[in-house]
Amino acid sequence: MADTANLNARELMERAVQVMRRSVAEPRADAKSDPVVGAVLWESDGDVETAYRGEFRDGDHAEYTLLERKKQTAKLDNAVLFVTLEPCAPGARQYPKLSCAERIVLARIKEVWVGIEDPDPTVDRRGIRYLQENGVAVHMFDLDLQREIREANKPFLAQALARAEAEEEGAPAETPSLSNLERAIASVDLRDFSSEALDQYRKAANIDDPPGSAAFRRRLLHLGLLEESADGRAVPTGFGLLLFGREPRPALPQAGLLGTIQLEDGREEVRDFDGPQVFAPEQAMQWLRDRLPNPIDRSDARRLEVNKKLWEMVREAVVNALIHRDYSIKGAKCQLIATKDTINVMSPGEPVEPITLEQMRALNAPMLSRNPVLHYVFSRMELAEERGLGLKSLRDGAESAGLPRPRYKWVPPYLSLTIYRNAAALASELAGSSASERLTGDSKTVWEVASTRDEITTRELIERTGYDERKIQRILAGLRDDGLLQRTGNGRATRYEVCQTESRSRPRSD
Repeated sequence: MADTANLNARELMERAVQVMRRSVAEPRADAKSDPVVGAVLWESDGDVETAYRGEFRDGDHAEYTLLERKKQTAKLDNAVLFVTLEPCAPGARQYPKLSCAERIVLARIKEVWVGIEDPDPTVDRRGIRYLQENGVAVHMFDLDLQREIREANKPFLAQALARAEAEEEGAPAETPSLSNLERAIASVDLRDFSSEALDQYRKAANIDDPPGSAAFRRRLLHLGLLEESADGRAVPTGFGLLLFGREPRPALPQAGLLGTIQLEDGREEVRDFDGPQVFAPEQAMQWLRDRLPNPIDRSDARRLEVNKKLWEMVREAVVNALIHRDYSIKGAKCQLIATKDTINVMSPGEPVEPITLEQMRALNAPMLSRNPVLHYVFSRMELAEERGLGLKSLRDGAESAGLPRPRYKWVPPYLSLTIYRNAAALASELAGSSASERLTGDSKTVWEVASTRDEITTRELIERTGYDERKIQRILAGLRDDGLLQRTGNGRATRYEVCQTESRSRPRSD
């Protein structure tokens, strides 16, 4: 990787977004929208070059303009590329044109920052995967800049998603595979699909073609949910069976969602959601609502709204777990574990590279989907956000409900998300049993308020507790002595951060 000691990544990301806005639309008679794309190349000597789509010639990609028109003879081994849209993958352009991902590898660039992925699920992440498979380190732009890029590309993104369900134009291109589940499963056929699940998808996605029609089948073929066999039969792929199969688990043992409610008397109530996965989130939510006592007393409108936000967070977490899990881990399944104070949602696999666990914990990870086909279908059924991990909705939902922020942790082989049903639950968990027992009265109140935030100021504690500053300072000193809070900054910049400890969940092994 290049020596990037003098590289300001944020500044170069922002510059790429600025350059993107200068893109020139290609004159077209078909009303097709072109993306606006900006590229910035940083070299280790400090030289910076930029390019945008259509800069020299209509339709030229920004990467082509930069690497072939401006820097064709330059030695770029130590250069770093910033581009606002995922470089197109091999097979995306008609022969003999090279894809942008291939040009980057041939230029020997070893580090690339990508703004957003191409949203068409038949393309999504394949340019990134090709770069990674050829030794290129890939990072994603910051979340706020990703939102700017998506906003500037709204017409293109909408059309790209629409094209995903259009009829195929010729044979599919050879592009990098993201998962073995893209392949047909020889032991199943169309009769293994649930007609109810397919019809629900058709209605939610506003598709006129009936599920049994040739046109509807073409949609599923193009999305990668079916694959045509040598004898002309349409055979479900792994992703197709996961989403719409009546019983996916005989062919895909890792499919399904395992639900567990840990009762206060030590017993457990379990239920498996192993039918079509497009049904699993709502089935799981209904089970929890039927079996759990109201998380918060519904005695007034405010508390009713808090309950609503809590269930929305749980639903978002379940959908994320099903969409973004690593299905190559065959010995683990998604799990939903409810206790008196928490709801844990566990998804096999670490965050998809290059997203990090630290970014997930901050609930500020860039948008990137591990399984774009699953994400596309769930989003068309209005079960998932159009792009991203829904982390902002988790963060905002908790804040508006006055609940602690949900917390991610790594419990091999699971990425585990804990949603807290009340503030006291997190406060007790973070403090540990011995410290928690020592906290009483005013100290307990301040700790419960402080523990719901990543950091908090004295002024915020005064506003939320009604205590005066002298009292707050005395309590803060005690919490620091107990090792529960640490102070950062000075003067007006003073903040108090929670000294976090890892909590543990007990997943089912079946």
